[in-house]
Amino acid sequence: MATLIRPVEPISDPPATKTTTTKGISIMTRAQTSHPLDPLSAAEISVAVATVRAAGATPEVRDSMRFVEAVLVEPHKHVVALADAYFFPPFQPSLLPRTKGGPVIPSKLPPRQARLVVYNKRSNETSVWIVELSEVHAATRGGHHRGKVISSKVVPNVQPPMDAMEYAECEAVVKDFPPFREAMKKRGIEDMDLVMVDPWCMGYHSNADAPSRRLAKPLIFCRTESDCPMENGYARPVEGIHVLVDMQNMVVIEFEDRKLVPLPPADPLRNYTAGETRGGVDRSDVKPLQIIQPEGPSFRVNGNFIEWQKWNFRIGFTPREGLVIYSIAYVDGNRGRRPVAHRLSFVEMVVPYGDPNDPHYRKNAFDAGEDGLGKNAHSLRKGCDCLGYIKYFDAHFTNFTGGVETIENCVCLHEEDHGILWKHQDWRTGLAEVRRSRRLTVSFICTVANYEYGFFWHFYQDGKIEAEVKITGILSLGALQPGETRKYGTTIAPGLYAPVHQHFFVARMDMAVDCKPGEAFNQVVEVNLKVEEPGKGNVHNNAFYAEEELLRSELQAMRDCNPLTARHWIIRNTRNVNRTGQLTGFKLVPGSNCLPLAGSEAKFLRRAAFLKHNLWVTPYAREEMYPGGEFPNQNPRVGEGLATWVKQNRSLEEADIVLWYVFGVTYVPRLEDWPVMPVERIGFMLMPHGFFNCSPAVDVPPSATDLELKDNDIATKPIQNGMMAKL
Repeated sequence: MATLIRPVEPISDPPATKTTTTKGISIMTRAQTSHPLDPLSAAEISVAVATVRAAGATPEVRDSMRFVEAVLVEPHKHVVALADAYFFPPFQPSLLPRTKGGPVIPSKLPPRQARLVVYNKRSNETSVWIVELSEVHAATRGGHHRGKVISSKVVPNVQPPMDAMEYAECEAVVKDFPPFREAMKKRGIEDMDLVMVDPWCMGYHSNADAPSRRLAKPLIFCRTESDCPMENGYARPVEGIHVLVDMQNMVVIEFEDRKLVPLPPADPLRNYTAGETRGGVDRSDVKPLQIIQPEGPSFRVNGNFIEWQKWNFRIGFTPREGLVIYSIAYVDGNRGRRPVAHRLSFVEMVVPYGDPNDPHYRKNAFDAGEDGLGKNAHSLRKGCDCLGYIKYFDAHFTNFTGGVETIENCVCLHEEDHGILWKHQDWRTGLAEVRRSRRLTVSFICTVANYEYGFFWHFYQDGKIEAEVKITGILSLGALQPGETRKYGTTIAPGLYAPVHQHFFVARMDMAVDCKPGEAFNQVVEVNLKVEEPGKGNVHNNAFYAEEELLRSELQAMRDCNPLTARHWIIRNTRNVNRTGQLTGFKLVPGSNCLPLAGSEAKFLRRAAFLKHNLWVTPYAREEMYPGGEFPNQNPRVGEGLATWVKQNRSLEEADIVLWYVFGVTYVPRLEDWPVMPVERIGFMLMPHGFFNCSPAVDVPPSATDLELKDNDIATKPIQNGMMAKL
């Protein structure tokens, strides 16, 4: 910190940079081009890749490099505080403490850095590189500027996530394998253009799955029409064929046609295009519904910095997690900017299937750690994925060969009317007060094989933050012998069944309730509702009360949901109090949830031990990011990730708190989920608990149309639902 901040002294300003003086403190009025938390730009990714490639020892090494991931190295929290205090608007000098010698100004921010995960196709080695970038490097004038390699290391005995290029190459290799073509011919399929090969990661079930080889075990499906691009090929799974692919050398190393299971017949509901091809006709009685904001949105966007209804935060994006929300704070009247959290994201998801038969028992995908939620994100379309006045953000990634790819309109930011926020009518006077609810939604959607996942963060006017996941897409199916049924799934068509399975998501929440950067004044309290014992104090047997318990250490903080006691958890600041003298806080309120429906010795739980509890709490540690470890693909080790970190049993009584909330849904497929699966919603809520002195809901205007708006106001501007009929 001392190297980044120094007492006021004369400095020479670079060209095009001014300084102004406010009460004797010099402040830079022009921000640097990239905030320390901004995602890597396309130019920065190109520079980072070129730097790593140039550092290869030999031409063979350079040619063998495959770039799995290039992501920003997020700086220490004090660097972020420095940037927000003096370099980037809105300037917040109060984030930094004053020294005894008087006011301070920054000299400069440290250079941005990129972290690259590189797979060497020749040696089957995975390495991690740190590259330093600078503005002149990021500009890549003429493309010849490079960064500087800070460090590089080989990570032994791991396999990095799979890449879309590998998947496409694997599909081509399997379809060109003569024994596979012969097996498909037995099933009446000679046109390989109809065949779909979905390469699935191996997981870890025995020593044969060890990461010494890069392996995939594909699932096979087959469409019925080559001229229908929207046909659901998952409607015809090909069972009985065992294929194992060496993804390093891209060859089939094991093949066996174990059992001839007839392909399910062509289902009239197999297509999911609009109109009659789906087995019916589109509804004709639905009139168009338009969401309009004639005066524009109520939010303001400055780069990746968002301001809306007293909330402000930054938007980021990574190939693994997708959307990341940084530096969440609420501007609370004369109390100023009050931090709530440093960082919110979904860091892992696991989808275990409940059918013990081959190949379904191997289906326990780690869709973040094995594939990447961000790398599989969509380019969103206005009017379909999002409605209303939309602000989109693009996302940039490196592909497997080191090129830069851009997903346009990857993140959606918009406002939504959310019904009534609060209402009361006095029955004596007949007078009523009502406030409508408005929420700001930040979201992205990704596809991993057959399923779609929408990830949403909702910010509300009454101080709530809601995390929501929407699950939709196409079911992953199995084929049945004539007359066969399976107890581990639902028969949805002749010769076709959908296995039972679960979806689990892990939200990592680096909290900062009323804490400035550098402060570690949070703790977690569990609250359970208890029934009072019968007796003198409860003669009517109707009494119940809330009982609090401080979670003092990591092992004590391994907790599960309990709807019978309305269990929830409060993240409190140990130094700040509200007007009643109670500690300020935010509470985590669970939604519907579940735990794994698997035996304690289930193989997938070796890699996913973090699923055994709904809540984990750790003190912040910069390297502790992913609950299953950084490389869960083919990972045999138990000693990695969240379940191992908490064995240190570190103190939580007053700390920089990180919450890991595991939530999921148990899915028993229905006949109505075919051919498409309607959205299933799950999530949780972060709610102020003694944080505000009174409800922020009273500040919400009763009618948005009554507002007098001025330029650049962040007041609530009207949203109108306009019904437009085709006359």
